[in-house]
Amino acid sequence: MKYRKMGTSDIEVSVIGQGTWAFGGDFFGDVDAELGIKAIHKSIELGVNLVDTAPAYGPNCDSEKLVGKALKGLRDKVVLTTKFGTFRYGPAYVNSLDPDVIRQQLESSLKNLGTDYIDIYMIHWPDYNKGIEGGLQMLADLKKEGKIRLAAVSNFSVEQIKVAEQIAGIQCVQPPCNLFNRSSFENGIIPYCAEKNIGIMTYGSLGGGILTGTLKKPIVNGGSEQRNGFYNFFNEPMWTNCNKVLDVLREIAANRGVSVAEVSINWVLAQPGVTTALLGTTTPEMAVQNAAAANWELTQEELDLINAKYAEYMA
Repeated sequence: MKYRKMGTSDIEVSVIGQGTWAFGGDFFGDVDAELGIKAIHKSIELGVNLVDTAPAYGPNCDSEKLVGKALKGLRDKVVLTTKFGTFRYGPAYVNSLDPDVIRQQLESSLKNLGTDYIDIYMIHWPDYNKGIEGGLQMLADLKKEGKIRLAAVSNFSVEQIKVAEQIAGIQCVQPPCNLFNRSSFENGIIPYCAEKNIGIMTYGSLGGGILTGTLKKPIVNGGSEQRNGFYNFFNEPMWTNCNKVLDVLREIAANRGVSVAEVSINWVLAQPGVTTALLGTTTPEMAVQNAAAANWELTQEELDLINAKYAEYMA
């Protein structure tokens, strides 16, 4: 496993991170909780030391609770990330950076996770009603209190990140990033963070599963499966165009004797400024495959080929 410093902090994280959105049980289809716990254990065994969760993952903080169960006796082995500012009200997601709400979320997260501090605490989404300044000040206060080690934000614009630097001294940003979603390059977030040496923890690194190269047909929403819409790769013409690019990844994977997922992960890790890629590992077998991506790197020629085919089929 490879490790990188998170921004200018002294926290080192594995380049492969354990994402846990799927453990909420209401977005990525049915997930076996016991297998999920085994997946987290296997990831840690393979050197993954970053575990990311959030209270909004699941209607009743289901992901946080599962992570807390999985980390019993292992808390000192991981850099634990959770979020605040977004919570569930029935099926709805509500964003609020009200200080009282933040305090309640923090105490709830500490209880769910079975810990007395959070390594990286992150604003999940901006609050466009109350603004972001109050939430950022709370981050700064919580760090002074020793409740958190590092302040971070997710889904912030470059201008909002600049404010977050000034108020909370953030050293980590969590944007979406994968081969098929380059919005965080286009809007300047990743280039800005790379320039300022702010750690980058990418989410959606495998595009909701499409970049594993194993999906035989597009995902259709229904019940606990809700990926189609959040990820726009499962409708035409995107589905066909994505699979043209995936054919190139399949060829690279075959030549190297690795999985398509490993190729996709390595594309993310090759982007300047990226510290770690979050992956929604839900089984021990997936944990082994995803962790293996840290054992090698794409050549510049392979990266150039992937990017050229992306430009040809996706532009």
